[in-house]
Amino acid sequence: MIAKSLIEQLVTDFCASEHPDYYIVDVAVHPGNRIVVELGADEGISIDVCVVLTKHIEAHLDREVEDFELEVGSAGLTSPFKVLRQYEGAIGEELEVLRKGGVKEKGLLTAATAEAITLTVVRMVRPEGAKRKQAVEEALVIPMEEVLQAKRVLKF
Repeated sequence: MIAKSLIEQLVTDFCASEHPDYYIVDVAVHPGNRIVVELGADEGISIDVCVVLTKHIEAHLDREVEDFELEVGSAGLTSPFKVLRQYEGAIGEELEVLRKGGVKEKGLLTAATAEAITLTVVRMVRPEGAKRKQAVEEALVIPMEEVLQAKRVLKF
């Protein structure tokens, strides 16, 4: 079986030398040597770069020694986030975050670190003495270990 670390190194080297704005979101080597590479970039992924990267990987692997299937693509707009750099690229955008315990939060991502993300959420709160609830913005800090899934909210 082809080593995942070999594929990660080939992709890292390619991105560092050819497209420093691209980064690895995920690399998986499935049974039967089905290799899946997901890339991310702040400005989007070019299909032409995916083709060049595919050829780069194929040039460093020998099908005569071990056959493989290779798929290179982008993580996609609707895919859940997997790496910190995706969070950093989404600052200023609306996210939906599924937390441990099944709690969903939706809000504007204002900060992201390896330890936590910060969402600005709108809560309906009844001020003391008032008859109706009012919308109040609140900064919600969610530790990364509580995040089960996070993805962009797309509006049309």
